[in-house]
This record gives sequence, structure tokens and C-alpha cells, in this order.
Amino acid sequence: MQGIRQLVDVEDCVERILEHCADHVVLAAPLGLGKPNRLINAIYRRVVADPKRRLTIHTALSLEVPTPGSDLERRFAKPFLDRHFGSEYPRLEYSAAMRADRLPANVRVHEFYFQSGAMLSSSIAQRDYVSLNYTEVASDLATQGVNVLVQLVARRQQEGQWRYSLGCNPDVTLDLLDRMSEVGAPKPLVVAVVHEAMPFLAGDADVGTAEGLFDIVLDAPGETQKLFALPRNAVDDVEHAIGLHASTLVRDGGTLQIGIGALSDALVHALLLRQQRNPEYRILLTRLQGERFGGELVQRWGGHDPFVAGIYGSSEMVMDGFMHLRRAGILVRQVHDDLALQRALDAGAIGLRLKSGDAAVLRDKGVLPRHLDVAALARLVRFGVLPAECRLLEGGLQLPDGTIVANDLDAAGVLAALDRHIDGRSIIGGRYLQGGFCLGSSELYRWLANLQGHDHAGLEMCRISEVNLLQRGIETLAAEERRDARFFNTCMLATALGAAASDALEDGRVVSGVGGQYNFVALAHGLSDARSVLMLRATRREHGRLTSNIHWNYGHTTVPRHLRDIYVTEYGIADLRGKTDEECVKAMLAISDARFQAGLVRDAIAARKLPKDFSIPDSWSANTAQGLAERLHAARHSDLLPDYPFGSDFDAVEIRLVRALSWLKSRLESPRNWPGMIAALIRPGERDADALQRMQLASPRTLRERMMARLVGGALARTREGRD
Repeated sequence: MQGIRQLVDVEDCVERILEHCADHVVLAAPLGLGKPNRLINAIYRRVVADPKRRLTIHTALSLEVPTPGSDLERRFAKPFLDRHFGSEYPRLEYSAAMRADRLPANVRVHEFYFQSGAMLSSSIAQRDYVSLNYTEVASDLATQGVNVLVQLVARRQQEGQWRYSLGCNPDVTLDLLDRMSEVGAPKPLVVAVVHEAMPFLAGDADVGTAEGLFDIVLDAPGETQKLFALPRNAVDDVEHAIGLHASTLVRDGGTLQIGIGALSDALVHALLLRQQRNPEYRILLTRLQGERFGGELVQRWGGHDPFVAGIYGSSEMVMDGFMHLRRAGILVRQVHDDLALQRALDAGAIGLRLKSGDAAVLRDKGVLPRHLDVAALARLVRFGVLPAECRLLEGGLQLPDGTIVANDLDAAGVLAALDRHIDGRSIIGGRYLQGGFCLGSSELYRWLANLQGHDHAGLEMCRISEVNLLQRGIETLAAEERRDARFFNTCMLATALGAAASDALEDGRVVSGVGGQYNFVALAHGLSDARSVLMLRATRREHGRLTSNIHWNYGHTTVPRHLRDIYVTEYGIADLRGKTDEECVKAMLAISDARFQAGLVRDAIAARKLPKDFSIPDSWSANTAQGLAERLHAARHSDLLPDYPFGSDFDAVEIRLVRALSWLKSRLESPRNWPGMIAALIRPGERDADALQRMQLASPRTLRERMMARLVGGALARTREGRD
């Protein structure tokens, strides 16, 4: 196909795709936000309607609008979902069919990452799941016969031409095309679907005019979907405590990788407190950690002080937290793709604004070579060290004022002459954040779309192979850029010996996927000054029963025990790196819930990992939910640790209902809690008319509705009064 074919009709685009792919469409689509749902749905329908055709989809993280279950859930959720996502949001039809185990026989879907928990009950999804580390996806997919790649893109006009950006998802697309070329596979038909609200982002994502990359550009304004925005999380006592502990592990002048969810929100909020309200932050940590405050681990690897040098972000996912850290002046450390320059900056030998005398420093640090050639001059101009007006002449260097000096920077007077033109110049070309894909709230997407100047240019969206690995050939530079890296991820549970399960259950069913977690853990061990931090709640409720998330053994492992590093629960920090098994067990016991410590100790003694006479220290008995609530009480009832630290997509009435319905759900799960629920049914308390109206229960007409109204009313009263 010559040039880029411009199309305006979805069905016309489907025809072109079917013509190109013949009877078997092998479709690749980005994970998360970058899927063109309407186009994928149209392809899916055409193949389903024609049994002679086949469709194989390779993708990950098929985002689905939640489907309410019970009548009570529907009454609350449907108005919110319609408002938040739009009543016309195009749900992915293959995903719904797969979740219901009704995928047609001529369609197969291989995902390497599920929306958390979405496919636990799907036999089809579980059988066709592909377990891959994020960085290996492109290489493994290159030999699967992909013949069409579809992706949402951004575009803008520049000098009369359209420029395109892969926007939220340059992560796998470019690597996949390169890997397919390397193995001799035919280039797939690349279909770009223009989305006017997609942020135009820089770095690898900016593909210019896309000649030679895109085969079809589909611009069908009437078919545009709303960008999938995640509702902003509430953060509870446990999550705030984990975030506070974790925030002490971040080193000023270092590097940060974080994931998504309430634990990440709590970490970011704690970092903001550390920066903006440091005295209160320290008092809060003292109450939370007691005698463990400011221990050796934090002194060596983290800190409590506000950020001066700031931090650099290098994370496969760009999410809301980075936006908040940038706005707060924390995400400001810049990295430059030049080893000598980066080392000079990190050592403090020079600043981002050069001054008189810096020419000699730049020469001493190897930024300025003794002799300049065309490539060296272009490099120095690129980073703003030398003015673009400098010219190489036969045997000399012409400066912007016309002065010609010897092309030997060690010759007398040359550095002094350069210094006059260097003084006051700004180092340019740095970035403060590197990411592979974007996913978050509507506020994040608006922020990304409106970035200007360095805020835009310094956010580099790139291939996942450049984020999750040290790039081959420039490992030393990549390590320098990621100095003092802290890789924060979440896991479902951990063992007392330091292994973690993050993606699947003991019976092998996949909850989500490995994603990049293993890569980041391995990377932390490969960098001399980096640490991997896995965050988890100490307990969870399962079918109404409280269980520990710290086990002795578990039947599935995402991160093996030989890569154990740091774990954080609401009860503290466990440093396992380089420790003996006995030391690891004790460290994990110290951050486990007091109700489960005795059982873990028995298992450890039986396995010869603790001495027979081991006794649990009295201080560990404080690891209870009640004790935690007491330590955080003052902060939770002030503006220091709010339920929604970054605002809520719910209105005030809905926030009250969220608390009440959560309380009601927890009571229904366990018969032990039924007395409180029955009391709420009998004595519902003061009526919350607005909340009942929102639930369409203000004027109940049936016995069922009257019972629901009393339950909801009682739950509202209980949560308003802070009881139970």
C-alpha cells in the first residue's frame, strides 16, 4: 500500500482489514486506553457473523465498565457509571463474551494481563491466558502471525502537515514492529484511529507524519469513544499507613516507579505531606512507628526531609500520582541522555543553568572533549552547552561573536573564550518522567493534553523495553539516570520467607498478570543503589472471614524468595535483602497482624527456621486494626489523611452511600456481623432523605424496597455516627 489511506467510515475500514487479512484476522491491540473499541467491535461482529472467518486477538488489560450485580448495586452504580463513562461508552464485546464464557468458536483472545479479578470465573480466558513479562511481549508476539495492528492515536497540525502521536500507548507497538521485521515476518496492516481527546505526547510516541508506519488513518468523528477514566480511589487507614511507611524509603535526588490503585495514591499523598507539611508528617510517623521512627534502613536508603534535588520518574505506567508530584515541585530531577553531562549534574559540579567558570568544569568532567568534530559539536548544541551559532572551521572553532579559537580546548585561552558564551546558558533536552503507557482519571488526561514547554517535552513516552530494562549498549548511562531508584509495586500476599504472589491464586487461576513487576524487582537487584518495595495489606476478608496476607507457604509465586527485598504493610517495613531465613521470618512476623503471628511461628519452628524456644516480642502485639486506628485517629479526623486525598468522582451524597453500602456488604458477608445489621434494620436512625432519593428508595412501593430502604437507612446512620 502506497502512502497513508485516509478513511472516515468504520465499516469501510473493516472491509479494508478483512481484504488484507483474508480468512484469518490476527489482531494486535495495545493494552489499556489505546484500544479503538468501536473498530474492534465492528471487526468482531463481522467475523462472528461469518463462521468461515477466524479472529485471534492479542492484547492485554481490556478495560471494562463495571456491571452491577444486585438490585442494590444497580441502584447506586448505574447513574454514576452513566455519568462517569457515558451511557454510550462502547464496551468491548469480545471481553464481555469471554467473561461470560460465550466467546464464539471462531474467535480466540490471548491476553497477558487481565483487569484485576475480571476473568477469575471464565474458563475460556483462563485457558487462553498467556503468561509473559511485559518486556517480552513484543518478541513473543512477533512470531504469532499478527497481520493487523489497531491503535488510538493523537494528531495535530504543524506547518501544514498532520503529525501523529501514539499518545497513551507507545509501549509495545514500536517494539513489535521492529521484532517482526527482525524475524522476517510481513509488516502488519497498521490502522491508526484518531481520537481528538487523546493527549499528544512526546518521546517515542511522537511518530511525526507516520509515513511508512501507518497504512490507514481512520478519522470518524461520530465514532469517537470517551477515554476510559478510572474513578479516583478512597484511601482507608491501612492504605494510609502503608503509604506513610513507604514514603520514608524515597531518596531525594533519586528515581521513582509506582503502579496504580489506593496504595499508590496513599504513597503519593504521603510524599506530598513530606514535602508540604513536614513537621506534621514527622509527628504522624512518630505516632505510627514509635521507636522504629528514623531507623537505620531509612537513614541509609530514604529520608524524612522535604525534597530539594527532587526525583525523576521512570515507570511503565504514567498515572495520576506523577501529575500530583510534578505540580508539587517534587518530580523535577532531570536526566539527559549523555553520560558525562549526567554525571556532572548528579555530582553537583554544574547546575542546569551554567555560570562563569563552568567551561573548565565541563572540560574536567569530560562533557567538553579536547577536540571537537561535527558530532561532538551537534551533541553540545543539542544539550544547550554551546550556542547553535558555533561553527567548525579548518583547524579552529568560530564562536557566535566571530571570534575564532583553536580546536584544542586545552590550548591557552580557549576555555576562557568559551566561558563567555557558556555563562548564563541553560542545559536543555532533559526529561523528568519516562513512561510506557498512561492510565488514570479524567483529570490526568486533561493535564497531559494541556502540557506546554518543558512540562510537555520533559515527559517522554517510550517503548516498554526502555523503561523496564537497562537499554543494551547504554547500560551505564541508564543506571546513572535511575540512580537511587525505588520500585514500588503491590502484591496480594507474601510468604514469611520473602516470596510474593501478585498475579494468580494458589490453584493457578490468573487474577491479573505479571506485567512488569518481575522486571522491576530484577532491575532493583541489578542496580547497586536501587530497592524493590512490595506493598501489601497485612490481612484481607475472604467470604466474611479475616485471613492473613502473610503465609508460610503459598502455591503460586510471582516474585521468588531469592529476589526478596523490602516489604511494607500497615504495621511497618521488613528489609529482607541479604538476610538469613531466620532474619527474614522475624522481619515478616514483625509486620504481620498480631492475630496470625502464633500460627506463623509454629510453622517456622516446624520448618527449622526459628528456634524451638522462640517467643513473640510484646511489641508485636500492637499490630491490630484497632491499635492502628487509634494511632491515626487524629490525622484521619483532620485534613491530614482524608478519605479522598485527590478528590472524588462521587458527589457528597454518593460518598455517604459508598461508606454505608461498604458497611452493609461487610455485614452480609459474615453471620457474626448480622446482629449489627439487624439492629440497623429495626432501628434505622435519622433518615437521610437525599441518599435514599439517590437510591430510588425514598418512596418504597414493595416489601423488598421497604426492607432495602431500612437497611440502607440504618447503614447510613451507623457510618455517619462512626459505629461498628
